[in-house]
Amino acid sequence: MSSYITKKTPGDTSWFVQDRFGMFIHFGLYAMPARNEWIMTWEKMSQEHYQRYFDNFNPDLFDAKQWAKAAKDAGMKYAVLTAKHHDGFCLYDSKYTDFKITNTPFGRDLVKEYVEAFRAEGLKVGLYYSLLDWHHPDFVIDDRHPMRDLPEAVEMNKSRDMKKYAQYMRDQVSELLTNYGDISILWFDFTYNTVADPVKYPYFAGKTKNDWESEKLIELARTLRPGIIIDNRSGIEQDLATPEQNQPEQWPRHKQTGELLVWEACQTFSGSWGYFRDEMSWKSPKMLVEMLCKTVSIGGNLLMNVGPCARGYLDKRAVSALGAFGEWMKYNSRSIYGCTMAEPEFKAPTGTVLTQSEDGKRLYIHLLSYPFYSCVMANMAGKVKYAQFLHDGSEVLFSEGKPADMIGDHYLDMEGPVYFRLPTVQPDSLVPVIEVFLK
Repeated sequence: MSSYITKKTPGDTSWFVQDRFGMFIHFGLYAMPARNEWIMTWEKMSQEHYQRYFDNFNPDLFDAKQWAKAAKDAGMKYAVLTAKHHDGFCLYDSKYTDFKITNTPFGRDLVKEYVEAFRAEGLKVGLYYSLLDWHHPDFVIDDRHPMRDLPEAVEMNKSRDMKKYAQYMRDQVSELLTNYGDISILWFDFTYNTVADPVKYPYFAGKTKNDWESEKLIELARTLRPGIIIDNRSGIEQDLATPEQNQPEQWPRHKQTGELLVWEACQTFSGSWGYFRDEMSWKSPKMLVEMLCKTVSIGGNLLMNVGPCARGYLDKRAVSALGAFGEWMKYNSRSIYGCTMAEPEFKAPTGTVLTQSEDGKRLYIHLLSYPFYSCVMANMAGKVKYAQFLHDGSEVLFSEGKPADMIGDHYLDMEGPVYFRLPTVQPDSLVPVIEVFLK
């Protein structure tokens, strides 16, 4: 069994650390301008300007079953959908606002269709709920708000009441956790204690857990859904650490106690979360698969984002990227599901990362940079029972100590080496994996 023990969490993360791979879905009105999900504030749009997207929102090609099938085929085990993003637009039929999808030309409750379709595919469902709301009349204008540069912004704030807004959030979260069956993850986003530019905006402040009344919000969620997993972005530590758009090099630890955290890397195929028609910095298939391997190799999950287009489907770039995951996971998922960071006694050779099954019986060597002829691991002598390529089950021959046909002495000082003999030409896999059965 794995010797790694994570910090105790309020929610039930036992399934989460087994599943390892999920789909993030950012979808909303911002798919129509197709210039990033933050477009409303980037371009300082007025409510009147943004209303055009609401009035014309009709993702007529949306099919929740296709989304769910795409996630499952990619090897994903759970999903998180933006029920409400920063613009305040709701993808469900909330009774607390008119700014919702059922009032658009589309006219249907998308969250309802999402949870039903993903559950039907055997996937766990999560919901993202933005703590920000640039539409709500009681949300205090700050330096992230689209109206931040209006001359009357400071005066407008005098009539805004964050306590009323905090109650609004509790009312909506209550709807989400009551009306849609079992919700496995609640993803809040986000707390910002400081002002990005205090020189330009000396009259604004950031927002903290006190503004969100996070204690009440979390207590409500846990009362309605005991065991639910909640991220750490409400300003109160909960179940998940969630590094975004960066890949940690070590397993994240609690800053005070040093305990290992349950964590999830949140990543995009390109530089945007919402659909961005002209964004071209899409990650290569190999980079995507490597990202998954590296994440699990240090004890984490990967939540990979898709941003459906305004008509509700995944464009060819997203389908292709998901296909790369699916093709690799079809043959190599055993090195991901139920795996974690390898025990400290196993040191990854250069150009590789390691994962290990939770029961400790199998070690997986992910060949990120395919080596010529051999892969050598120190301190492995006497520990290997059998080895094979995971993608096709073909035997990988190995020997202990320096093989007789190896020229040179650069392994002479290595303790207990095991020499895995590899084909000169890389197998047809983005990242070949050696599955090592341990004694």
